[in-house]
Amino acid sequence: MTESTASATSNPKALRQTLRRSDTYYAKGFPELQETIRDELQTQYKSTLVETIRANGYTYTRGDVTIKLAQSFGFCWGVERAIEYAYEARRRFPDRQLWITNEIIHNPQVNQQLSNMGVRFVVQQDGVKDFSKISPGDVILWPAFGASLQEMEFFQQNGNEIVDTTCPWVSRVWNQVDKHRTREFTSIIHGKYAHEETIATSSFADKYLIVLDMEQARYVAHYILHAADDPAAQPELRTEFMQKFEKAMSAGFDPNTDLERVGIANQTTMLEGETKAIAKLFETTMLRKYGPQELDDHFISFNTICNATQERQDAMFELVEEPLDLMVVIGGFNSSNTTHLQEIATAKGLKSFHIDGPACIRDDNSIRHQTLHGGIQISQNWLPAGAIAVGVTSGASTPDRMVSDAIERIFQLKQ
Repeated sequence: MTESTASATSNPKALRQTLRRSDTYYAKGFPELQETIRDELQTQYKSTLVETIRANGYTYTRGDVTIKLAQSFGFCWGVERAIEYAYEARRRFPDRQLWITNEIIHNPQVNQQLSNMGVRFVVQQDGVKDFSKISPGDVILWPAFGASLQEMEFFQQNGNEIVDTTCPWVSRVWNQVDKHRTREFTSIIHGKYAHEETIATSSFADKYLIVLDMEQARYVAHYILHAADDPAAQPELRTEFMQKFEKAMSAGFDPNTDLERVGIANQTTMLEGETKAIAKLFETTMLRKYGPQELDDHFISFNTICNATQERQDAMFELVEEPLDLMVVIGGFNSSNTTHLQEIATAKGLKSFHIDGPACIRDDNSIRHQTLHGGIQISQNWLPAGAIAVGVTSGASTPDRMVSDAIERIFQLKQ
């Protein structure tokens, strides 16, 4: 059976409550294993060098290289929690097959380690997950990004034991989207339509529209205000709208009727400032269209920005104000929060490189990195001669050990 064959529940809140009451659902890990697993993770993922740099005011010099670390970077609490739960589950069910419905986090090394521990990852093709090899006796791990309602319903009916590592900040967004659904509002979600978290979040809405950025949000706001002004042009405008958001809207979405009442939600790893600006844009749009007395009947918004994401972005904004020669941003190439850290450096005009691990830094002074638009390229002679100051940060799925190894590679090249 594939995910696409599972039907969505008509009552998301009831399904989640049923799962929580089940004795085969684990959402708080396994307390009896916590101390042992944390010691193991400390050994695998922590770094003495990183702790030294932190203790030295986030600045460290060796030879010609001065490293300046962002004051908030790397593993967030939600990521650490997800990894802990996954390791605990492996220990708790040593003789059972464990499956993860997606990457546990967006870090290739961490996911590979879980694979080495015998955890299997659900195969995806064209965005559809294949659950056909999963038996009722297997244990399922839901990743930090969460699981869609269709997945929840499928595994409940399949009788699997479930270890839920969903980040509580993601669950918080789901609660807000559920409020949109209850009040018959359309959820406008600031996020990437193909991202696992956004897929899960949108599954909680009856009606939704996903906007990637402020440009798309302005397009939608303009449609709300002006599409009805010219009846002759309206069919053409609607067709254009449907084509533009073809993959980013709920089934049967009609912009002429489904944008009359909107609630704002977000993928938790998006840029905080942009999410707030989008919410303000739609509040102003509905205010202009319906007036202040009817605003509450047409617009709702709650703050669903992840604290850890915000802290790392704030620290990056501070770091790029330092006198730096270049910036290294470390994190999975498919990590949204890491990409947004790179975006901050690029907007500042700072030469920066997004790498997914220390192996991207090569012995011949070349570097394999991802551009802001998603292309992978190799740059030669990326480290200039002479004394340099290098800014370093990392996404929320990046362990300190990986940051340390990347810094050591820079030191080696500059010897």
